[in-house]
Amino acid sequence: MHHFTYRAGELFAEDVSVQSLAEKYGTPLYVYSTATFKRHFQAFDSAFADIPHLTCYSVKANSNLCVLRLLAEMGAGMDIVSGGELFRALAAEVPARKIVYSGVGKRAAEIREALAADILMFNVESLEELQRINEIAREIGKTARISLRINPDVDPKTHPYISTGLKKNKFGLDIDQSLEAYELAASMPGIEILGINCHIGSQLTTIEPFLEALQRIKKFHAKLNKMGLDIRFLDLGGGLGITYDQEEPPHPKEFGQALMRELNGMDLILILEPGRVIAGNAGILVTEVVYTKSTKSKHFVIVDAAMNDLIRPSLYQSFHHIDEVCPQQRPIRKVDVVGPICESGDFLARDRDLPEVRSGELLAIFSAGAYGFTMSSQYNSRPRAAEVLVNGTGVMPARKRETYSDLVALERQCLKEDITFSFP
Repeated sequence: MHHFTYRAGELFAEDVSVQSLAEKYGTPLYVYSTATFKRHFQAFDSAFADIPHLTCYSVKANSNLCVLRLLAEMGAGMDIVSGGELFRALAAEVPARKIVYSGVGKRAAEIREALAADILMFNVESLEELQRINEIAREIGKTARISLRINPDVDPKTHPYISTGLKKNKFGLDIDQSLEAYELAASMPGIEILGINCHIGSQLTTIEPFLEALQRIKKFHAKLNKMGLDIRFLDLGGGLGITYDQEEPPHPKEFGQALMRELNGMDLILILEPGRVIAGNAGILVTEVVYTKSTKSKHFVIVDAAMNDLIRPSLYQSFHHIDEVCPQQRPIRKVDVVGPICESGDFLARDRDLPEVRSGELLAIFSAGAYGFTMSSQYNSRPRAAEVLVNGTGVMPARKRETYSDLVALERQCLKEDITFSFP
């Protein structure tokens, strides 16, 4: 459920006209709903209310500071994958002891930053990473709390680009070799073992892959117990999907009940890392029609949003529902909705049945709250979109639209001085 609804023939974000937002803030424009974020977080978090748990929102889904602050105020922790995401989480006043750090390529400087902040734990993904964290922790007089990310070799039945739990994926440690990794971690003076981590993929629409992975992790946990390791946390990652088109993912309550049945009798604190299920349907991307164009074989709607604003259709061939902001009841036509970028892959929809639209009218691209702005770029030197957060009748500018000056702000030195080169 979300709070984007039509009233008297016009799309509203909560109690604010989307047309009025576009007029004030321009397009392309990301519009987020506070009420939807709250509803989704509460629905997910409450599904695990009967067991000790920590819901760590996945920052990569939508890292806007206003969003992070909103979720932090509701008690969310954060799942991060970079030093930049750590910086954002701390800036949003997320308690460091509610932050877990995942990702396969943590750099030494990022590890130091996380240790200095005193985060809850690192989800370690390789033996070399484990050794580096131990070395840095000893060097600066800290103890690094860690879990090891176990790759259970479970097929999540999702797009291959967002599958992370198969043997062929780059993530985590092979479950058959991980006992040795835990033995090594236990011998390291700079390491404190807290838990087990597992994450099998994103946009999962059935519970079965989660349960299969959990069953394998339970058997692995029993082996760790026999080794005498005190495992206190079980981090099952995120990945629960949302409805973009015809998908029917389980409700968080159903998901929670299924996991808790499997966890019955295990004295562990559960960590979950939802992202898309919290943010996906909490945002839309508003775009203006620039031109329409017809050839003998195709009809095109050319809009001012592009693959640099929302790359999911181009990258994953993902479906996003598109509708008029102010429907005009015109005939339906099969069209490609495309952007201005000089790539044939620059499309937001292909062969989509839409009412005929005209230059200057607005379209809303739904389910754009996750992996929308966070994956955007300045390709073709296009300033990135603005973001606004709606709360009832109130509107907060969550991110100003970039300007041309912003595009070159880090490059201006060569315009002010003679260009000089340094050589090693």
